[in-house]
Amino acid sequence: MRAARRIVLPLLVIAALIGAWQVAASNGAIAAALNIEAFLVPSPAEVGSALWDNRALLWENTWVTLREILVGLGCGVLAGILLALPMRFSSLLRDAFFPLAIAAQAIPLVAIGPILLVWFGFGIWPKVILVALATFFPILVTTLDGLRAVDPEAVKMMRTLDASRWAIFCRVEVPTALPSFFSGLKVAAAIAPIVALFAELVGSSSGLMHEIVTDNANLEVARVFAAVVVLMVVGLLLFALATLAERLVVSWR
Repeated sequence: MRAARRIVLPLLVIAALIGAWQVAASNGAIAAALNIEAFLVPSPAEVGSALWDNRALLWENTWVTLREILVGLGCGVLAGILLALPMRFSSLLRDAFFPLAIAAQAIPLVAIGPILLVWFGFGIWPKVILVALATFFPILVTTLDGLRAVDPEAVKMMRTLDASRWAIFCRVEVPTALPSFFSGLKVAAAIAPIVALFAELVGSSSGLMHEIVTDNANLEVARVFAAVVVLMVVGLLLFALATLAERLVVSWR
């Protein structure tokens, strides 16, 4: 019942919001409240029609953005893990590189985007680099904190069993760090689509953000909303996949 409630209640809220939106858009209440023309406020029915009529165009641009998100997120996760592991084993490396990681995260992406665009052009790599830069830090921090949060008593027990440093790491530290790692992964999965859209806004010739900007300039408002719906679905799927992976891997929770 609890699992069903977690599914049914959000669906009921969404249905109620869509119904209210349909009524308010159909009778012109939203347009009147915003003091704009009625055609600038599409109804859910019009958005659904735009989704279906432009499905090929939306899919083509969705695939471009999705590749940027997945490749960038993969690079960010890999970089975060590869930085966290040596920092766990060496306090010298941690003291040397962790402040640099913080400094890299503190640099505004809006300042890096144009530079990457000049260096790499309008292809996929400027977007991938920006997504990786934004997502590696949550992975680094949560993984490192998880590795350092190991129970000292468990380590002592392993040492009494004459376990090697590697065995302690694999059997105690890694299982302890996995919940923290997946927390960081879920945060990174939520950040990645936002950063990919910003990267496309800086400069791109395709992708969902490019389509949104083009449609907005042409007052294709229903198609803009359709692209936003697709982006929302992509973000939800990424978060759901990260949650599913956590449940499969960290099954003891």
